[in-house]
Amino acid sequence: MKAVLVGLGRFGLGWYKRLLERGMLAAVVDSNPEMMDKMAADDIPFYHTLEEALERVNVDFIVNVTPPHIHMAINRIAFERGIAVLCEKPIANDFEEAVESVKLAEHYNVPFMIAENYRFAPNIRTLKKLIEEGAIGQISEIDIRFHRYHPLKRAYPTHLLKDIGIHHLDMLRYLTGRESISVQAYLHKPIGSWEEEGAILSASLAIELEGGIAASYTGTIASHAPATNWPGNWRIDGTKGSLECIQDRLYLTVNGETSLIEPLSGEQCPDCLQEFLDALAEKRAGETNARDYLHTQALVEYAERSHQAGRRIAIDSI
Repeated sequence: MKAVLVGLGRFGLGWYKRLLERGMLAAVVDSNPEMMDKMAADDIPFYHTLEEALERVNVDFIVNVTPPHIHMAINRIAFERGIAVLCEKPIANDFEEAVESVKLAEHYNVPFMIAENYRFAPNIRTLKKLIEEGAIGQISEIDIRFHRYHPLKRAYPTHLLKDIGIHHLDMLRYLTGRESISVQAYLHKPIGSWEEEGAILSASLAIELEGGIAASYTGTIASHAPATNWPGNWRIDGTKGSLECIQDRLYLTVNGETSLIEPLSGEQCPDCLQEFLDALAEKRAGETNARDYLHTQALVEYAERSHQAGRRIAIDSI
């Protein structure tokens, strides 16, 4: 399997190394010629446009690591040529554009998956396994807390939920296996945070999921407190016990006794690239295929709508 990597910025460089190590990198595309310096002496073709790259090399898929507002334009080029796409989150910067992108991939019958890596972490897979095994009974309530000080430098306004919180909301869907019914959100830029017009640096969400599960999310990238790890700290209460993920360490509490849980490893914890490759080989939809991921992006979209309306709002089915 061979791939074209589109975008060699900060996140693109990580993908570059990963694809190169696996011997899968056929070419790199970036509109900035200075990005060639990152490739050192590697003998990998470099192009300024995806069209040019696809005319020169034969590939099985592209990895799209461009800024979100460019995602659809890049993906469309691949879709029209019948080439599978693994795209960094979100699907697109605009929700309606995300919906259109998914429909376009389906029109051309092209595999389209989002590179949502948080849910593939060993501790998260372990939480899922314990929940499915009934370790805490039926899930009743979930509390998610995430806080760091993380000034981002982007070509567009920083948005906590779109940039980072979307990972946590996708984990919520994954762990519960339920979709959101309604959300009430307050999004803001805290007093004393860095100056950036239009930025959303903190968020508080109250979410109702199918089956009566209640979830609360508190996140910020403008806190000077000791940082949580990137997946955040989780408390999942059930009818028989509780699971906690604190600084990536897992705890199970049943009958008043708490034990430390060792995370899974190996084949039970594939990364998102391996899941994408497996899905292509098995001719099935990837776990984080774009049609499914619309539900994650919808939760971000409806949180924004809730904040603007100043009230709880129902989430429409997709």
